[in-house]
Amino acid sequence: MAKKNELEALFRATCYRVFLPGGHCDLRIGKESEVLRDWLETSGHACFSILTAYNPGAVEVDAASNAERQAQLECELLEGNYEPYAGENVADDDAWPTEESCFVPDLVPEDACALAEDFGQCAVVCGGSDGVPHLVWIESSGE
Repeated sequence: MAKKNELEALFRATCYRVFLPGGHCDLRIGKESEVLRDWLETSGHACFSILTAYNPGAVEVDAASNAERQAQLECELLEGNYEPYAGENVADDDAWPTEESCFVPDLVPEDACALAEDFGQCAVVCGGSDGVPHLVWIESSGE
């Protein structure tokens, strides 16, 4: 696994595309999204999280394994009474493949981290009603 500072640079060089009712928005770590902020306000959501089950430990695995893991994550979210929306994490360059993700309104960072840890992830993206995504590290990732 890459070191935390290397991973952070990669995560910041990624577009977090979220497919919301009526369209999509492209999110960047630390940058406000007026579209997301307006959607959260209109929909009555106070926070959000973005997580994936793809490529645990930031190590690329085969497509079938990723798809199976992602389906399991989506099932767990639904069983937890969350309403996940489709998303994708798109790297700025072609060095890393696009990953499916889930945009989950009202999933607080602590719960998002616990779930992401179950799927071997290093970090999640979370934010509040201001529509600013933040990178949140999973403490047990050892970095």
